[in-house]
Amino acid sequence: MSSGPGRRPPRHWMDLTPDGRHDAVAAMGLPKYRAKQISTHWFSRLEDDPASWSDLPVAAREEVAGKLFPPLLTPVREQTADRGTTVKTAWKLYDGNLVESVLMRYPHRTTMCISSEAGCAMDCPFCATGQGGLQRNLSTAEIVGQVLAGARKLAAGEIPGGPGRVGNVVFMGMGEPMANFTSVMAAVRELTRPEPDGLGISARGLTVSTVGMVPRIAELAENGIPVTLAVSLHAPDDELRNELVPLNQHFDVDTVLDAAWEYARVTRRRVSIEYALIRDINDQSWRADLLARRLRARGDWGWFHVNLIPLNPTPGSKWTASRREDEQAFIAHLEHHGVPVTLRDTRGREIDGACGQLAAAVDAR
Repeated sequence: MSSGPGRRPPRHWMDLTPDGRHDAVAAMGLPKYRAKQISTHWFSRLEDDPASWSDLPVAAREEVAGKLFPPLLTPVREQTADRGTTVKTAWKLYDGNLVESVLMRYPHRTTMCISSEAGCAMDCPFCATGQGGLQRNLSTAEIVGQVLAGARKLAAGEIPGGPGRVGNVVFMGMGEPMANFTSVMAAVRELTRPEPDGLGISARGLTVSTVGMVPRIAELAENGIPVTLAVSLHAPDDELRNELVPLNQHFDVDTVLDAAWEYARVTRRRVSIEYALIRDINDQSWRADLLARRLRARGDWGWFHVNLIPLNPTPGSKWTASRREDEQAFIAHLEHHGVPVTLRDTRGREIDGACGQLAAAVDAR
């Protein structure tokens, strides 16, 4: 089911700024200090049922729930991998659209990968999300709500390893975050805002990705919140990138890398260059050499770090992961040029690991 891009979900507490929350409770005839009590329950204690918030007047709890906490995300399918430390959830939104989030617990950190749109308009052919087109942008509350759901699971000890906290959030789920810039930046502010008005996650623990929306990269640099920028490059040459990332026809490789380098210069934050390795398509050693040359051409090129991603193939797709030997050769060529490079520890291979794959499976039922 699709609502189309025009419809928006009902207003939620997480859509409001702290001042907006004061105004919202005052409009209900409650003293403004109630806003902090409500936020303490929601963000600090991770309590999701206003009926149990005993420091609020009984008569006010139902009204608060009805007007400020409409249900936005309903889990419809969950898959686990890596002995329960990776949890992928398909969420049904209020209008029937579907999105995904993934919780990944490692020995010393927990990362949430979240969606910013239902579907995606970028039309990258190897991406499961892009094949369905864009349904609509997510609201701030729908974005933050995915992280909050993971935080509650961790706090309740539902993930192996005992109670914990979300320390890292990556905007690398469904959608192009820069295409929903206003809501994404409001979510970033809420995720990093100190408790009880937000979740108190360090800005350095947040990563915002883009396939190369250059004007938004510049806007992000001016925002003053030092998140990590991740650029989904996937090819160092325009001929191939035009095919893999159609937006490249508007913002070519040099333009995107120039914007990324400027982001690093302004923020003093290293930029991650995301590169999905696709068998016989973009994994040739000469392309590793070309990528290295293009990064080194940007002044202080040490502000770039290449993050290689073994492709999670989607059923029926011609796109699949590189051979192990080609993967290793690609790494060796980058290292020969002195380019910092890592190979992502891909989680969830035994489940619907590719972004958008679980939601598509649910939608097909």
